[in-house]
Amino acid sequence: MIATFDDTYNFAKKFSHYKDFYIKHNDLIFSKLGLGTFNKEPYKEENYLFHYIEGVKEAVKSGINLIDTASNYRYGQSEKEIGIALEELFEEGVTKREELIICSKGGFIQLEYPFPENPYKWIEENIINNSLATKDDIELDQHCMTPDYLEWSCKKSLENLGVKTIDIYFLHNPEIQVSKLGYKKFLKKIETIFRRFEKMVEMGMIKYYGIAVWNGFIDESTNEHINLEDLVDIAIKVGGDNHNFKYIQTPFNMGKTSIYTMPTQKVKGEDCTLLQAAHRLKIGVISSSSLLQMNLFKKSFKPETGYLLDSKMVLENDIQLALQFVRSTPGLISSLFASKVPIHIKKNLEITKVAATSRAKYDLMYRV
Repeated sequence: MIATFDDTYNFAKKFSHYKDFYIKHNDLIFSKLGLGTFNKEPYKEENYLFHYIEGVKEAVKSGINLIDTASNYRYGQSEKEIGIALEELFEEGVTKREELIICSKGGFIQLEYPFPENPYKWIEENIINNSLATKDDIELDQHCMTPDYLEWSCKKSLENLGVKTIDIYFLHNPEIQVSKLGYKKFLKKIETIFRRFEKMVEMGMIKYYGIAVWNGFIDESTNEHINLEDLVDIAIKVGGDNHNFKYIQTPFNMGKTSIYTMPTQKVKGEDCTLLQAAHRLKIGVISSSSLLQMNLFKKSFKPETGYLLDSKMVLENDIQLALQFVRSTPGLISSLFASKVPIHIKKNLEITKVAATSRAKYDLMYRV
C-alpha cells in the first residue's frame, strides 16, 4: 500500500476549515507542514528516554499527512516508533496507510540501539562481511552509498516502519562524498544508485526517490556542491522521461534562506536559485530544519516580522511565525519541523487559522 491521490485528498478534506494548508504535487496532496523525527547528538542517553509515538499520532490527528525520518535517526528508534504510531492509528480508524506520505532516507550507517559496544565490529559484521560495501566505500566511518547497502538499508527501514512501500526514499547527504570521489566520479556513483532506485520502484519498495542534503545544493563555496540539473539528466538517462526522481529535501528557515535568494544553480547555462531550478526541472522541494533546531529564537523577532507574516495578530509566538514563514514560501511543497510533544504540535498547527502570507508581503520580509 502507498499514498494515493484520492486518499490524500480525502485526508485533506477532513480539515477543510484549515487555510492554505494542502498542496498538490505529482499525484499526491501534501500538508504544508510535515513532521520530522531528527534529534541531534544521538549518543546522549536521554535521546532514548523519550519517544515520538504520541507526537506522530497527534500530528496526523491534527492534519499532517507527511512524516519524515531516516534509517540512522536515533539508530533506528525513530523509524520503529513511527511504525508503532502508524499501527495504532490504523487500528483506531483515525487514518489509513494510503492517506499518509511516508519518507525515509538511506546513506548513513544506521547501527542499532542499544548502541553496539564496538561500532567498527558492527560495521564489519553487518556490512563488509555481507559484501554490501568495502571499507573504502565508507566515508568517515559513518556514510555509505553503494547500491547494495542502500537497498539493504531500505529493507531495514520498511521493517522498522511496518509498511510495504516508502512513498519517498531519499539518498541522505550524498555531498559528504563529493570531495572524496571528485565530481565526475560522484555523478557516476549517483548513476549506479539511481539505477538501483528505479529497480526498487519496480520491486514495490519505494514509490519515488530523491536527494536530501544539508549543504549539497546551496553552498558553492565548499567542495560539496551539487548541480540539480546534473541529477535530473542522470535520472532521465537511467529511467527515461518517466523517471521516479521527483523530490529533494534541503534546509530552509528564517536564518537560512539561500534556496530562495542565492543563484547557486545552473539550468541550461542560466544562473538561478535552487527553487527556480527545481521548478524548471519539475522536482518537488521539501524543506527541513524549519526552526533551525530552535536556534532562531535566541532573541525575539522584530514587530515588523510579525506584521508581515500575520497582520491580524492571531499567532501567539515566534515559533508559529517561523512556521508561517516557511509555509508561505513560494515553490515549497512542505516544510518539516520536529516535535515529540503533542501539545506543541497542536500549538504549531494554529497557523492554519490564518492564510499564508501573500507573495508581496513575503518578499518584504527579506528587507526587514
